[in-house]
Amino acid sequence: TVLPGWRTAHWDAPPEEMIDWRGRVWSPSLGEPAAHPNARFASPAGQCPIIAPEWEDPAGVPISAILFGGRRATTAPLVTEAFDWEHGVFLASNVASEGTAAAETKIGDVRRDPFAMLPFCGYNMGDYFAHWLKVGAKAPIPPKLPRIFYVNWFRKDDAGKFLWPGFGDNIRVLKWVVERLEGLVDARETSIGRLPHPDDIDVSGLAPEHIRLQALLAIDRQEWAAEAPRIKAHYDRFGDRLPHALRSQLASLILRLAETRAR
Repeated sequence: TVLPGWRTAHWDAPPEEMIDWRGRVWSPSLGEPAAHPNARFASPAGQCPIIAPEWEDPAGVPISAILFGGRRATTAPLVTEAFDWEHGVFLASNVASEGTAAAETKIGDVRRDPFAMLPFCGYNMGDYFAHWLKVGAKAPIPPKLPRIFYVNWFRKDDAGKFLWPGFGDNIRVLKWVVERLEGLVDARETSIGRLPHPDDIDVSGLAPEHIRLQALLAIDRQEWAAEAPRIKAHYDRFGDRLPHALRSQLASLILRLAETRAR
C-alpha cells in the first residue's frame, strides 16, 4: 500500500514498483502520482493491515472519548478534559490553529476551524453546533456519553521550539485519557477545564528536553484574557444561529477567568 508523503518522509526515491491507491501496480514510468491527492481521507480504511475486526460491525462499538485538537503555539495546554458534554461542544466549537507555511492563514494568525470540520460541513455551522448539543440532550443514558478532550501537540517555548515531541509520543496523552476513563487518575480543576497532574503523564523513556510538562500544562492568564474576546468575535459570525448554550459557556469561562485573576 502507498504511504502518502513518501517523497519527504519515507524514501529518498520511489520504489521501482508498488501498489497505488487504486490497488493497481504502479511504477514511476506511469508518470502519475501513486497516492490520492487527499490520501489521508480517501484511501479505503479496509486496506489498513491492522484495522480492528469490529470496524465493519453493523452494531457499532461503544465510544468512550472524543478528541479534538488545534495547532496553537500558545494558550491551549497539551490536553484539556471538558467539564461535561456541553462544555465539550464549547471546546470543539472553538478549535483553532495558527497559520503555518503550508496553510492559507498567515503564519502566527489564529484561524478557527470548529470541530476541525470547516472543509467538510455542508450546512450552517451554527446548526452543526446545535446538532451536537442535541445529541447530548437526548442521550438516553447521559453518564455513557463520550467524554470530550481537547489536545494541542504544538505548544512552543519562548525560543520557538516545540515543547512536546509529538508523533508516536502522543500515545502518552492517550494513555492518560484512558486512565481518566477508567478512574485511575484524577485531574485538576481549572478555569478552562480539567488538566492532568504533571506526574500523571507517563514520560518514561523521554529525553530530558522533552519532559516539560509544567510549561505544557500552564494556563497563561493574559493569553486567556485575550482569547475570550476572540471567541466572542468568532461566535458573532453565526448571529442568531449560534445556540444560546454556547454563549452561556463563554460567559461562564469569562467569569471563571475573572475569579482566578481575583485570587
